[in-house]
Amino acid sequence: MLFNSLEFVVFLPLVFLGYWFVFKNNLKLQNAFVVCASYVFYGWWDWRFLGLILFSTLVDYSIGLSLDKTPEEKKRKLLLGISLGVNLGLLGFFKYYNFFLDSFISAFTFFGSPFKAEHLQVVLPVGISFYTFQTLSYSIDIYRKKLDPTKDFVAFAAFVSFFPQLVAGPIERASHLLPQFYQKRTFNYALAVDGMRQILWGLFKKVVIADNCAQFANEAFMSYQDTSASTLVLGGIFFAFQIYGDFSGYSDIAIGTSRLFGFDLMQNFNFPYFSRDMGEFWRRWHISLNTWFRDYLYIPLGGSRGSKATVVKNTFIIFIVSGFWHGANWTFIVWGLLNALYFLPLLLRKKNRNNLDVVAENKRFPSLKELAQMLGTFGLTVLAWIFFRAESLQQALIYIKRIFSKSIIEHIQFSSGSRATSTLMLIGVLLLIEWNGRYGKYALEKMGLHWKRSYRWSFYFFIIFLMGMFMATDETPFIYFQF
Repeated sequence: MLFNSLEFVVFLPLVFLGYWFVFKNNLKLQNAFVVCASYVFYGWWDWRFLGLILFSTLVDYSIGLSLDKTPEEKKRKLLLGISLGVNLGLLGFFKYYNFFLDSFISAFTFFGSPFKAEHLQVVLPVGISFYTFQTLSYSIDIYRKKLDPTKDFVAFAAFVSFFPQLVAGPIERASHLLPQFYQKRTFNYALAVDGMRQILWGLFKKVVIADNCAQFANEAFMSYQDTSASTLVLGGIFFAFQIYGDFSGYSDIAIGTSRLFGFDLMQNFNFPYFSRDMGEFWRRWHISLNTWFRDYLYIPLGGSRGSKATVVKNTFIIFIVSGFWHGANWTFIVWGLLNALYFLPLLLRKKNRNNLDVVAENKRFPSLKELAQMLGTFGLTVLAWIFFRAESLQQALIYIKRIFSKSIIEHIQFSSGSRATSTLMLIGVLLLIEWNGRYGKYALEKMGLHWKRSYRWSFYFFIIFLMGMFMATDETPFIYFQF
Protein backbone atom coordinates (compact mmCIF):
# COMPACT_ATOMS: atom_id res chain seq x y z
CA MET A 1 0.00 0.00 0.00
CA LEU A 2 1.45 3.33 -1.07
CA PHE A 3 1.23 6.50 1.02
CA ASN A 4 0.18 8.35 -2.14
CA SER A 5 -2.65 5.93 -3.00
CA LEU A 6 -6.42 6.01 -2.60
CA GLU A 7 -6.21 2.81 -0.53
CA PHE A 8 -4.09 4.58 2.06
CA VAL A 9 -6.49 7.54 2.10
CA VAL A 10 -9.17 5.06 3.26
CA PHE A 11 -6.86 2.91 5.40
CA LEU A 12 -5.37 5.67 7.57
CA PRO A 13 -8.65 7.18 8.91
CA LEU A 14 -10.04 3.71 9.65
CA VAL A 15 -6.92 2.75 11.62
CA PHE A 16 -6.93 6.13 13.38
CA LEU A 17 -10.58 5.72 14.47
CA GLY A 18 -10.10 2.15 15.65
CA TYR A 19 -6.89 3.03 17.50
CA TRP A 20 -8.22 6.06 19.40
CA PHE A 21 -11.94 5.26 19.76
CA VAL A 22 -12.27 1.48 19.93
CA PHE A 23 -9.08 0.32 21.67
CA LYS A 24 -7.90 3.46 23.48
CA ASN A 25 -8.58 2.07 26.99
CA ASN A 26 -6.61 -1.17 26.60
CA LEU A 27 -2.90 -0.91 25.78
CA LYS A 28 -2.48 -4.57 24.81
CA LEU A 29 -5.46 -4.49 22.46
CA GLN A 30 -4.21 -1.19 21.04
CA ASN A 31 -0.80 -2.75 20.31
CA ALA A 32 -2.48 -5.84 18.85
CA PHE A 33 -4.55 -3.57 16.61
CA VAL A 34 -1.33 -1.86 15.43
CA VAL A 35 0.11 -5.28 14.53
CA CYS A 36 -3.04 -6.27 12.61
CA ALA A 37 -3.17 -2.93 10.76
CA SER A 38 0.54 -3.19 9.94
CA TYR A 39 0.15 -6.70 8.56
CA VAL A 40 -2.77 -5.55 6.39
CA PHE A 41 -0.64 -2.61 5.18
CA TYR A 42 2.33 -4.88 4.38
CA GLY A 43 0.25 -7.73 2.98
CA TRP A 44 -1.38 -5.34 0.50
CA TRP A 45 1.68 -5.82 -1.76
CA ASP A 46 1.96 -9.58 -1.41
CA TRP A 47 0.40 -11.56 1.46
CA ARG A 48 3.01 -14.32 1.06
CA PHE A 49 5.70 -12.13 2.60
CA LEU A 50 3.76 -11.85 5.86
CA GLY A 51 5.22 -15.21 6.84
CA LEU A 52 8.71 -13.82 6.32
CA ILE A 53 8.26 -10.84 8.63
CA LEU A 54 6.53 -13.04 11.23
CA PHE A 55 9.43 -15.52 11.07
CA SER A 56 11.99 -12.74 11.54
CA THR A 57 9.96 -11.42 14.48
CA LEU A 58 9.79 -14.85 16.16
CA VAL A 59 13.51 -15.51 15.68
CA ASP A 60 14.73 -12.27 17.25
CA TYR A 61 12.12 -12.32 20.02
CA SER A 62 13.29 -15.81 21.00
CA ILE A 63 16.98 -14.92 20.64
CA GLY A 64 16.48 -11.91 22.91
CA LEU A 65 14.92 -14.02 25.68
CA SER A 66 17.63 -16.67 25.34
CA LEU A 67 20.45 -14.12 25.49
CA ASP A 68 19.06 -12.78 28.75
CA LYS A 69 19.06 -16.26 30.32
CA THR A 70 22.50 -17.28 29.05
CA PRO A 71 25.55 -16.10 31.02
CA GLU A 72 28.18 -18.12 29.09
CA GLU A 73 29.90 -15.94 26.49
CA LYS A 74 30.33 -18.79 24.01
CA LYS A 75 26.62 -19.55 23.98
CA ARG A 76 25.77 -15.85 23.80
CA LYS A 77 27.97 -15.47 20.73
CA LEU A 78 26.31 -18.53 19.18
CA LEU A 79 22.85 -17.05 19.78
CA LEU A 80 23.89 -13.72 18.27
CA GLY A 81 25.40 -15.62 15.34
CA ILE A 82 22.06 -17.35 14.76
CA SER A 83 20.28 -13.98 14.68
CA LEU A 84 22.85 -12.56 12.27
CA GLY A 85 22.83 -15.70 10.14
CA VAL A 86 19.05 -15.91 9.84
CA ASN A 87 18.45 -12.22 9.17
CA LEU A 88 21.40 -11.61 6.86
CA GLY A 89 20.83 -15.01 5.23
CA LEU A 90 17.26 -14.10 4.30
CA LEU A 91 18.36 -10.66 3.12
CA GLY A 92 21.23 -12.16 1.12
CA PHE A 93 19.07 -14.77 -0.56
CA PHE A 94 16.25 -12.48 -1.62
CA LYS A 95 18.40 -9.49 -2.52
CA TYR A 96 21.79 -10.78 -3.64
CA TYR A 97 21.46 -14.41 -4.83
CA ASN A 98 21.46 -13.64 -8.56
CA PHE A 99 24.11 -10.90 -8.15
CA PHE A 100 26.56 -13.30 -6.50
CA LEU A 101 25.70 -15.99 -9.02
CA ASP A 102 26.45 -13.65 -11.95
CA SER A 103 29.73 -12.55 -10.34
CA PHE A 104 30.66 -16.21 -9.74
CA ILE A 105 29.92 -17.12 -13.37
CA SER A 106 31.90 -14.09 -14.63
CA ALA A 107 34.91 -15.03 -12.51
CA PHE A 108 34.96 -18.63 -13.83
CA THR A 109 34.53 -17.43 -17.43
CA PHE A 110 37.35 -14.88 -17.02
CA PHE A 111 39.76 -17.61 -15.98
CA GLY A 112 38.80 -19.81 -18.93
CA SER A 113 36.38 -22.18 -17.22
CA PRO A 114 32.85 -21.59 -18.55
CA PHE A 115 30.27 -22.20 -15.85
CA LYS A 116 26.51 -22.39 -16.13
CA ALA A 117 23.94 -22.08 -13.36
CA GLU A 118 20.24 -21.37 -13.16
CA HIS A 119 18.99 -17.98 -12.02
CA LEU A 120 16.09 -17.95 -9.60
CA GLN A 121 13.07 -15.74 -10.15
CA VAL A 122 13.37 -14.20 -6.69
CA VAL A 123 10.92 -11.43 -5.81
CA LEU A 124 12.44 -8.94 -3.36
CA PRO A 125 10.13 -8.52 -0.34
CA VAL A 126 9.31 -4.83 0.16
CA GLY A 127 11.15 -3.29 3.11
CA ILE A 128 13.26 -6.36 3.97
CA SER A 129 16.45 -4.27 4.19
CA PHE A 130 14.78 -1.96 6.71
CA TYR A 131 13.05 -4.33 9.11
CA THR A 132 15.99 -6.75 9.01
CA PHE A 133 18.33 -4.05 10.35
CA GLN A 134 15.71 -3.02 12.89
CA THR A 135 15.43 -6.52 14.39
CA LEU A 136 19.20 -7.01 14.22
CA SER A 137 19.79 -3.91 16.35
CA TYR A 138 17.50 -5.43 19.00
CA SER A 139 19.52 -8.66 19.24
CA ILE A 140 22.88 -6.88 19.12
CA ASP A 141 21.90 -4.41 21.86
CA ILE A 142 20.74 -7.25 24.12
CA TYR A 143 24.00 -9.11 23.46
CA ARG A 144 25.93 -5.96 24.41
CA LYS A 145 23.74 -5.71 27.54
CA LYS A 146 22.58 -2.24 26.51
CA LEU A 147 18.95 -3.35 26.36
CA ASP A 148 16.73 -5.68 28.35
CA PRO A 149 14.70 -8.13 26.25
CA THR A 150 10.95 -7.72 26.13
CA LYS A 151 8.61 -10.47 27.27
CA ASP A 152 5.69 -8.79 25.52
CA PHE A 153 5.54 -10.48 22.12
CA VAL A 154 2.73 -8.25 20.84
CA ALA A 155 4.71 -5.09 21.66
CA PHE A 156 7.77 -6.56 19.93
CA ALA A 157 5.74 -7.55 16.85
CA ALA A 158 4.34 -4.00 16.73
CA PHE A 159 7.89 -2.60 16.94
CA VAL A 160 9.05 -4.75 14.02
CA SER A 161 6.01 -4.20 11.79
CA PHE A 162 4.90 -0.63 12.70
CA PHE A 163 3.31 0.34 9.40
CA PRO A 164 4.35 4.01 8.99
CA GLN A 165 8.06 3.16 8.84
CA LEU A 166 7.95 -0.53 7.95
CA VAL A 167 8.94 -0.49 4.29
CA ALA A 168 11.36 2.47 3.99
CA GLY A 169 12.31 3.62 7.47
CA PRO A 170 13.46 5.43 9.43
CA ILE A 171 15.29 2.36 10.76
CA GLU A 172 14.40 2.60 14.44
CA ARG A 173 16.39 1.28 17.37
CA ALA A 174 14.56 -0.91 19.85
CA SER A 175 15.86 1.29 22.67
CA HIS A 176 13.93 4.24 21.23
CA LEU A 177 10.74 2.83 19.69
CA LEU A 178 10.01 -0.37 21.64
CA PRO A 179 9.49 1.33 25.05
CA GLN A 180 6.82 3.53 23.44
CA PHE A 181 4.66 0.41 23.01
CA TYR A 182 4.78 -0.18 26.77
CA GLN A 183 3.39 3.23 27.67
CA LYS A 184 -0.25 4.24 27.73
CA ARG A 185 -0.85 6.75 24.97
CA THR A 186 -3.36 9.59 25.02
CA PHE A 187 -4.39 11.65 22.04
CA ASN A 188 -2.41 14.89 21.78
CA TYR A 189 -4.07 17.42 19.48
CA ALA A 190 -0.97 19.61 19.06
CA LEU A 191 1.16 16.55 18.22
CA ALA A 192 -1.42 15.35 15.69
CA VAL A 193 -1.58 18.76 14.00
CA ASP A 194 2.22 18.80 13.80
CA GLY A 195 2.05 15.33 12.27
CA MET A 196 -0.44 16.51 9.65
CA ARG A 197 1.87 19.39 8.70
CA GLN A 198 4.75 16.97 8.23
CA ILE A 199 2.57 14.62 6.18
CA LEU A 200 1.56 17.56 3.98
CA TRP A 201 5.17 18.52 3.39
CA GLY A 202 6.17 14.93 2.69
CA LEU A 203 3.41 14.54 0.13
CA PHE A 204 4.47 17.79 -1.55
CA LYS A 205 8.04 16.55 -1.87
CA LYS A 206 6.87 13.21 -3.26
CA VAL A 207 4.04 14.07 -5.68
CA VAL A 208 5.17 17.54 -6.77
CA ILE A 209 8.97 17.41 -6.66
CA ALA A 210 10.02 13.76 -6.97
CA ASP A 211 7.42 12.55 -9.46
CA ASN A 212 7.89 15.54 -11.79
CA CYS A 213 11.69 15.35 -11.60
CA ALA A 214 11.46 11.62 -12.37
CA GLN A 215 10.04 12.29 -15.84
CA PHE A 216 13.08 14.31 -16.94
CA ALA A 217 15.67 12.27 -15.05
CA ASN A 218 14.33 9.17 -16.82
CA GLU A 219 14.47 10.93 -20.21
CA ALA A 220 18.10 11.93 -19.68
CA PHE A 221 19.23 8.48 -18.57
CA MET A 222 17.33 6.73 -21.37
CA SER A 223 18.75 8.94 -24.16
CA TYR A 224 22.21 9.54 -22.67
CA GLN A 225 24.03 8.43 -25.82
CA ASP A 226 22.51 10.98 -28.18
CA THR A 227 21.53 14.01 -26.15
CA SER A 228 23.39 17.18 -25.26
CA ALA A 229 25.68 17.56 -22.25
CA SER A 230 23.51 20.40 -20.97
CA THR A 231 20.51 18.04 -20.92
CA LEU A 232 22.53 15.37 -19.10
CA VAL A 233 23.68 17.86 -16.46
CA LEU A 234 20.11 18.93 -15.85
CA GLY A 235 19.03 15.27 -15.85
CA GLY A 236 21.51 14.57 -13.06
CA ILE A 237 20.18 17.53 -11.07
CA PHE A 238 16.61 16.36 -11.61
CA PHE A 239 17.53 12.92 -10.29
CA ALA A 240 19.20 14.47 -7.23
CA PHE A 241 15.94 16.21 -6.35
CA GLN A 242 13.88 13.19 -7.35
CA ILE A 243 15.62 10.90 -4.88
CA TYR A 244 15.64 13.57 -2.17
CA GLY A 245 11.95 14.44 -2.63
CA ASP A 246 11.01 10.78 -2.85
CA PHE A 247 12.94 9.41 0.11
CA SER A 248 12.78 12.36 2.50
CA GLY A 249 9.12 12.74 1.51
CA TYR A 250 8.47 9.14 2.57
CA SER A 251 10.28 9.77 5.87
CA ASP A 252 8.21 12.91 6.52
CA ILE A 253 4.95 11.04 5.87
CA ALA A 254 6.09 8.14 8.09
CA ILE A 255 7.13 10.40 10.97
CA GLY A 256 4.01 12.55 10.65
CA THR A 257 1.73 9.50 10.54
CA SER A 258 3.42 8.12 13.64
CA ARG A 259 2.66 11.33 15.49
CA LEU A 260 -1.04 10.82 14.77
CA PHE A 261 -0.80 7.68 16.89
CA GLY A 262 1.31 9.20 19.66
CA PHE A 263 4.70 7.84 18.55
CA ASP A 264 7.99 9.62 18.04
CA LEU A 265 10.31 8.45 15.25
CA MET A 266 13.83 9.70 14.71
CA GLN A 267 14.62 12.41 12.16
CA ASN A 268 15.90 10.84 8.94
CA PHE A 269 16.83 13.88 6.84
CA ASN A 270 18.12 17.26 7.93
CA PHE A 271 18.21 19.48 4.81
CA PRO A 272 21.21 17.63 3.26
CA TYR A 273 21.46 19.80 0.14
CA PHE A 274 22.41 22.77 2.32
CA SER A 275 25.57 20.92 3.42
CA ARG A 276 28.92 22.70 3.17
CA ASP A 277 31.07 19.56 2.90
CA MET A 278 30.58 15.82 2.43
CA GLY A 279 30.99 15.12 6.13
CA GLU A 280 28.03 17.37 6.85
CA PHE A 281 26.07 15.81 3.98
CA TRP A 282 26.39 12.32 5.47
CA ARG A 283 25.28 13.57 8.87
CA ARG A 284 22.15 14.95 7.24
CA TRP A 285 21.25 12.24 4.67
CA HIS A 286 19.44 8.98 5.65
CA ILE A 287 20.44 9.54 9.26
CA SER A 288 18.91 6.32 10.59
CA LEU A 289 20.95 4.09 8.24
CA ASN A 290 24.20 6.02 8.59
CA THR A 291 24.05 6.00 12.38
CA TRP A 292 23.18 2.27 12.26
CA PHE A 293 26.33 1.53 10.26
CA ARG A 294 28.34 3.81 12.54
CA ASP A 295 27.22 2.07 15.75
CA TYR A 296 27.10 -1.55 14.58
CA LEU A 297 29.90 -1.69 12.01
CA TYR A 298 32.24 1.32 11.92
CA ILE A 299 32.87 1.70 15.68
CA PRO A 300 33.26 -2.09 16.29
CA LEU A 301 35.85 -2.12 13.48
CA GLY A 302 37.81 0.55 15.35
CA GLY A 303 36.23 3.65 13.85
CA SER A 304 38.65 6.53 13.44
CA ARG A 305 40.94 5.24 16.17
CA GLY A 306 44.28 3.71 15.31
CA SER A 307 46.60 4.27 12.36
CA LYS A 308 45.71 6.16 9.20
CA ALA A 309 45.65 2.85 7.35
CA THR A 310 42.99 1.58 9.75
CA VAL A 311 40.95 4.75 9.34
CA VAL A 312 41.12 4.47 5.54
CA LYS A 313 40.17 0.77 5.65
CA ASN A 314 37.22 1.33 7.96
CA THR A 315 35.95 4.27 5.91
CA PHE A 316 36.03 2.28 2.69
CA ILE A 317 34.30 -0.67 4.38
CA ILE A 318 31.47 1.46 5.72
CA PHE A 319 30.79 3.20 2.41
CA ILE A 320 31.09 0.03 0.31
CA VAL A 321 28.71 -1.83 2.64
CA SER A 322 26.35 1.16 2.49
CA GLY A 323 26.44 1.02 -1.30
CA PHE A 324 25.90 -2.74 -1.31
CA TRP A 325 22.96 -2.38 1.11
CA HIS A 326 21.20 -0.29 -1.52
CA GLY A 327 21.21 -2.96 -4.17
CA ALA A 328 22.82 -5.86 -6.00
CA ASN A 329 24.61 -3.89 -8.70
CA TRP A 330 28.20 -2.73 -9.11
CA THR A 331 26.88 0.79 -9.67
CA PHE A 332 25.92 1.03 -5.98
CA ILE A 333 29.34 -0.21 -4.88
CA VAL A 334 31.08 2.40 -7.06
CA TRP A 335 28.70 5.02 -5.65
CA GLY A 336 29.85 4.01 -2.18
CA LEU A 337 33.53 4.06 -3.20
CA LEU A 338 33.19 7.52 -4.71
CA ASN A 339 31.59 8.88 -1.55
CA ALA A 340 34.40 7.31 0.49
CA LEU A 341 36.90 9.21 -1.66
CA TYR A 342 34.94 12.42 -1.08
CA PHE A 343 34.84 11.86 2.68
CA LEU A 344 38.37 10.58 3.39
CA PRO A 345 40.31 13.85 2.95
CA LEU A 346 38.05 15.54 5.50
CA LEU A 347 38.43 12.65 7.94
CA LEU A 348 42.21 12.41 7.60
CA ARG A 349 42.59 16.16 8.14
CA LYS A 350 40.09 15.98 11.02
CA LYS A 351 37.78 18.46 9.32
CA ASN A 352 34.82 16.13 8.91
CA ARG A 353 33.02 17.73 11.87
CA ASN A 354 33.74 21.37 11.03
CA ASN A 355 30.17 22.24 10.09
CA LEU A 356 27.91 21.19 12.94
CA ASP A 357 25.79 24.34 13.08
CA VAL A 358 22.91 25.47 10.89
CA VAL A 359 24.20 27.05 7.70
CA ALA A 360 23.98 30.87 7.71
CA GLU A 361 22.72 30.74 11.28
CA ASN A 362 20.72 33.84 12.26
CA LYS A 363 21.22 35.23 8.75
CA ARG A 364 18.73 35.52 5.91
CA PHE A 365 21.27 34.66 3.19
CA PRO A 366 24.45 32.57 3.10
CA SER A 367 27.82 34.22 2.62
CA LEU A 368 29.59 33.80 -0.73
CA LYS A 369 31.88 31.24 0.91
CA GLU A 370 28.94 29.23 2.27
CA LEU A 371 27.16 29.42 -1.08
CA ALA A 372 30.29 28.15 -2.89
CA GLN A 373 30.66 25.33 -0.35
CA MET A 374 27.03 24.27 -0.75
CA LEU A 375 27.21 24.36 -4.56
CA GLY A 376 30.49 22.41 -4.57
CA THR A 377 29.11 19.75 -2.22
CA PHE A 378 25.92 19.49 -4.26
CA GLY A 379 27.94 19.13 -7.48
CA LEU A 380 29.95 16.23 -6.03
CA THR A 381 26.74 14.63 -4.81
CA VAL A 382 25.09 14.89 -8.24
CA LEU A 383 28.13 13.26 -9.84
CA ALA A 384 27.87 10.33 -7.41
CA TRP A 385 24.10 10.07 -7.96
CA ILE A 386 24.76 9.33 -11.64
CA PHE A 387 26.29 5.98 -10.63
CA PHE A 388 23.39 5.37 -8.23
CA ARG A 389 20.79 5.96 -10.98
CA ALA A 390 22.58 4.26 -13.87
CA GLU A 391 21.64 0.71 -14.79
CA SER A 392 25.28 -0.28 -15.41
CA LEU A 393 28.79 1.04 -14.90
CA GLN A 394 29.12 1.46 -18.66
CA GLN A 395 26.06 3.69 -18.78
CA ALA A 396 27.32 5.81 -15.88
CA LEU A 397 30.79 6.27 -17.39
CA ILE A 398 29.43 7.20 -20.83
CA TYR A 399 26.94 9.58 -19.20
CA ILE A 400 29.72 11.36 -17.28
CA LYS A 401 32.03 11.38 -20.31
CA ARG A 402 29.34 13.05 -22.42
CA ILE A 403 28.77 15.70 -19.72
CA PHE A 404 32.34 16.89 -20.23
CA SER A 405 31.93 17.46 -23.95
CA LYS A 406 31.45 20.45 -26.23
CA SER A 407 27.70 19.91 -26.32
CA ILE A 408 27.49 21.54 -22.89
CA ILE A 409 26.62 24.77 -24.72
CA GLU A 410 23.87 23.19 -26.84
CA HIS A 411 20.16 23.61 -26.17
CA ILE A 412 18.50 21.47 -23.53
CA GLN A 413 16.51 18.68 -25.20
CA PHE A 414 13.59 17.51 -23.11
CA SER A 415 10.27 16.35 -24.56
CA SER A 416 8.47 19.22 -22.85
CA GLY A 417 10.58 22.30 -22.31
CA SER A 418 7.78 24.17 -20.57
CA ARG A 419 7.17 21.31 -18.13
CA ALA A 420 10.91 21.07 -17.40
CA THR A 421 10.98 24.81 -16.72
CA SER A 422 8.00 24.59 -14.38
CA THR A 423 9.68 21.69 -12.55
CA LEU A 424 12.79 23.82 -12.04
CA MET A 425 10.55 26.55 -10.64
CA LEU A 426 8.96 24.02 -8.26
CA ILE A 427 12.45 23.00 -7.11
CA GLY A 428 13.02 26.70 -6.41
CA VAL A 429 9.85 26.76 -4.27
CA LEU A 430 11.10 23.69 -2.38
CA LEU A 431 14.51 25.25 -1.72
CA LEU A 432 12.98 28.56 -0.64
CA ILE A 433 10.63 26.91 1.87
CA GLU A 434 13.31 24.55 3.17
CA TRP A 435 15.83 27.39 3.53
CA ASN A 436 13.40 29.36 5.64
CA GLY A 437 12.46 26.25 7.62
CA ARG A 438 15.99 24.86 8.09
CA TYR A 439 15.93 25.45 11.87
CA GLY A 440 13.22 22.82 12.36
CA LYS A 441 13.21 19.04 12.03
CA TYR A 442 11.26 19.52 8.81
CA ALA A 443 10.54 22.62 6.75
CA LEU A 444 7.03 23.38 8.05
CA GLU A 445 7.67 22.56 11.71
CA LYS A 446 8.05 26.19 12.80
CA MET A 447 7.16 28.06 9.63
CA GLY A 448 4.02 30.14 9.91
CA LEU A 449 3.18 29.24 13.50
CA HIS A 450 3.22 32.92 14.45
CA TRP A 451 1.49 34.16 11.31
CA LYS A 452 -2.10 35.23 11.27
CA ARG A 453 -4.34 32.22 10.91
CA SER A 454 -5.59 33.37 7.51
CA TYR A 455 -2.01 33.70 6.20
CA ARG A 456 -1.00 30.31 7.60
CA TRP A 457 -3.95 28.50 6.05
CA SER A 458 -3.46 30.32 2.75
CA PHE A 459 0.09 28.97 2.73
CA TYR A 460 -1.12 25.42 3.38
CA PHE A 461 -3.74 25.71 0.65
CA PHE A 462 -1.05 26.99 -1.72
CA ILE A 463 0.90 23.77 -1.14
CA ILE A 464 -2.27 21.71 -1.65
CA PHE A 465 -2.99 23.68 -4.84
CA LEU A 466 0.47 22.86 -6.21
CA MET A 467 -0.12 19.20 -5.37
CA GLY A 468 -3.42 19.26 -7.27
CA MET A 469 -1.85 21.03 -10.25
CA PHE A 470 1.28 18.92 -10.64
CA MET A 471 0.41 15.54 -9.17
CA ALA A 472 0.98 12.64 -11.56
CA THR A 473 -2.17 10.80 -12.65
CA ASP A 474 -0.62 7.38 -11.91
CA GLU A 475 0.45 6.15 -8.48
CA THR A 476 4.24 6.22 -8.43
CA PRO A 477 6.06 3.84 -6.03
CA PHE A 478 8.72 5.26 -3.77
CA ILE A 479 12.29 4.66 -4.99
CA TYR A 480 13.47 3.07 -1.76
CA PHE A 481 10.84 0.33 -1.93
CA GLN A 482 13.27 -1.50 -4.24
CA PHE A 483 15.94 -1.54 -1.51
